[in-house]
Amino acid sequence: MNKHLFYLSNDQLFAYQWQNGQLSGGTVFHNEADGIERFMDYLDSQPVMPALLLADLIEEDFQRINVPHVAGPGGRKLLQRRLLQQYRETPYRYVEVQGRLAEGRRDDSVLLAALTNPGAVLPWVEALDRLQVPLAGLYSTTLLSSILVRKLALRDAHLLLLTEQSGGWRQSYFQNGQLKFSRLTAAINRDGQPINLGTEAAKTQQFLTSVRLMGRGNVLHAVVVAPVTSTPVLESQCEDGPETSFRFLSLSHVATRLGLRSANLQVEQLATQLADPMLLALLARQDSASQYPLGAVRRHYQLWRTRRVLYWGSALLAGASLLWLGASLWQARDARQHSARLLAEAGSYDQRYRAVMAAMPPSVASTANMRAAVNVERMLGTQGPSPLDMVQMVSAALEQAPQIRLLQLDWKVAHNDSAGPVGNALTLQTDSRQAAPISSLMLGIPGKPAQRLVVEAEILGDQDDYRGAVDQMNRFAQQLANNPRLTVAIEKPPLDTRSSVKLSGKAGPAGEATHPRFALNLMWKP
Repeated sequence: MNKHLFYLSNDQLFAYQWQNGQLSGGTVFHNEADGIERFMDYLDSQPVMPALLLADLIEEDFQRINVPHVAGPGGRKLLQRRLLQQYRETPYRYVEVQGRLAEGRRDDSVLLAALTNPGAVLPWVEALDRLQVPLAGLYSTTLLSSILVRKLALRDAHLLLLTEQSGGWRQSYFQNGQLKFSRLTAAINRDGQPINLGTEAAKTQQFLTSVRLMGRGNVLHAVVVAPVTSTPVLESQCEDGPETSFRFLSLSHVATRLGLRSANLQVEQLATQLADPMLLALLARQDSASQYPLGAVRRHYQLWRTRRVLYWGSALLAGASLLWLGASLWQARDARQHSARLLAEAGSYDQRYRAVMAAMPPSVASTANMRAAVNVERMLGTQGPSPLDMVQMVSAALEQAPQIRLLQLDWKVAHNDSAGPVGNALTLQTDSRQAAPISSLMLGIPGKPAQRLVVEAEILGDQDDYRGAVDQMNRFAQQLANNPRLTVAIEKPPLDTRSSVKLSGKAGPAGEATHPRFALNLMWKP
């Protein structure tokens, strides 16, 4: 992401651009009315990009306090209250919990920091606000050096990091990797001569011992980051002592360790520069949250980020819509091809049908008559009369009467006026001679017709037991009459006792053995 990078010292501001992973620019604006106006003119000529402001000021104070350990929102409110009590005159405040004490009630060890001279920052911030430049954050070179120490793997228990920057020599003290104190010393003394870095490091060590950050006998490891051309002079000023050890790292070596090769910074040019570009490049690659709060000034950045999210969302939505449109067009194309293929197949089948029909002789019957004939055939198949149903009823009754033996069955379709209307008549014509019409009811049109079955049977058993024979016949008839659609009538009983009938036959054991016979007339209306 392209960015504006501003490096702010006590009396001037350096403007850089971070574009495509490369740092360029370095325009200088002095802290005066004319410099502010020139800075605003410069911003008007630049594209809208998020801005990062890196401050390297003398008026940056650091305090270490111990507070009771409180977790959650209550602990955060406690820290903010102590921070406000310590620095009331500036809005640029920073707090960091650096662990807990090992003894006592194990309070939290807290680092408080602030830019105590907000007047050095406000003119530039107000200029950015008036031009609605999206200012993403305000950072400190001292707080940023914690990242530098971690990436360089400097793990000394007592470490003093010295970097030459636009404002002078920044000396930051780290205890077990945690920032405890920092001071900025001018690179030129009052006489206009370069300062003695070894002497300044000794003063810093004496101060650390006086405030009990270091105990006597502890060795302070001083790491000096400077251009290669300055290293011989600095080595002559910095001599190791009983409690001091100096180590020198060139800017090019540090840039290589940080991964800031020529894709980000020109390492060859870095040997003659200060540490400002290297810190700016490191900040541009971190993309971390603002270290010092900006308040309402940050609203332009929030609006810019929201607008950017909406642009990306719109682009993604447009891309998805285009993909959906392309897929729909592709499916429509396939559908048209499939439809054309189906139409071609339908046309081929129609042509083959017409060819087949043209080869066939002309039909006498019309289509409607053929359809009616098919319907009549189906109706005859499902509703035509058949003796099978009545025979199954008789068979089921015979299974319940083993003494009865079936002799003869006479089945016919009952066609009389009591059975209902005759309906349409079907006429059979053969050799131009017209036969008698047959009622459609007898053929099962429109419903199954009534059917009649005469059952003749004999009763097995004792020859002269006519009373038992009558009982056997009655039970058989009752079994058949259980069907609600079947009417049973006794046409001839085993023994006819009517007065109008002449008694005949033989009694006794002599002669041929005969069994009583009877006949039932069954009427079934389905």
